[in-house]
Amino acid sequence: MERGKKIVRTSIIGIIANVVLSLGKAAVGLISGSIAIVLDAVNNLSDALSSGITVVGTKLAAKKPDKKHPYGYGRIEYISAMIIAVIILYAGITSLEESIKKIISPTAVNYEIITISIIAAAIVVKIFLGIYFQKVGKSVGSDSLIASGKDALLDSIISATTLVAALIFTLSKGKLSIEAWLGAAISLLIIKSGIEIMIHTISEIVGERLDAATAKAIKGTIESFPEVYGAYDLILHSYGPEVTIGSVHIEVPDYMVAHEIDLLEHRISEKVYLEHKVIITGISIYSKNTKNDGNQAIFAKIREMVMARDYVLQMHGFYIDESEKTIHFDVVIDFAAPDREKVYREILKEVSEEFSDYSVTVTLDSDISD
Repeated sequence: MERGKKIVRTSIIGIIANVVLSLGKAAVGLISGSIAIVLDAVNNLSDALSSGITVVGTKLAAKKPDKKHPYGYGRIEYISAMIIAVIILYAGITSLEESIKKIISPTAVNYEIITISIIAAAIVVKIFLGIYFQKVGKSVGSDSLIASGKDALLDSIISATTLVAALIFTLSKGKLSIEAWLGAAISLLIIKSGIEIMIHTISEIVGERLDAATAKAIKGTIESFPEVYGAYDLILHSYGPEVTIGSVHIEVPDYMVAHEIDLLEHRISEKVYLEHKVIITGISIYSKNTKNDGNQAIFAKIREMVMARDYVLQMHGFYIDESEKTIHFDVVIDFAAPDREKVYREILKEVSEEFSDYSVTVTLDSDISD
């Protein structure tokens, strides 16, 4: 709840500031006849709209889970960020269109001291908003606020270039006017910003690789239990910045019984949530051989064979059942491999031939987390 309040409060500050800036710039832009200042005013108005969308998105994302959406509505924030990207793109494209018209058919511009003063003040305000938005956005994990912060800092650059154009025009006594060309350059920067935000948001919606530091930290927490020999295949699903659900495989000694494993899983789930705010809903078990020293020699030989191959990142979940004469293990093969299935088949063939007395099963794992 506190997170939502921070986002809404920050967004409202942005709305008020951008509306005031937009009105001021629109007035001086129309009076001076500067297309660059008018486009800057339109851009500020789109920023105010973006902040409004962030407020609405945050409110909707905060809705409690229900039967239809048991994981909550947190992913609505991704949609908010996408809408903001579309607004920025639209503002950039329309601005570029108007700038090109002014390049083809130039109009007289008249800069006054008040015009230059308002532009200078806008630069300071936008720098403050950009830093403030990004700081709050990172602290609460809001992509929409971070996007708005980046856009505000870009706006400060746009306003600064507009100020430079005004000063050049004034100092040259009206002989050198670059503001239409500057408007086109500004438009391209706005379009670039919109595309970058859209690509980033689409990537998050599709599903990105888990951050390496986060993966290692969570696995470290799991492996801190003395009964756990290793943690593998960590998968996390994000349902918004405040709800992350996942699963993991753990390797435990083969002498543990059901009630001991059950207790261990509860302890792991509790510790991971307390330390990382991640809900572990599924913990699968790999059994580790502990009773036959001969099995360790076989494990070492197979590991040497497997890890000698290109593109093999990891081997885990190794277990030998002497009574059934079976060997099984998992291999993680790099996505960069030209043919992952081929590498897998070669491993299975080589190990099966080397240990023909056993039935060998190999599971191909994806490189989903570090």
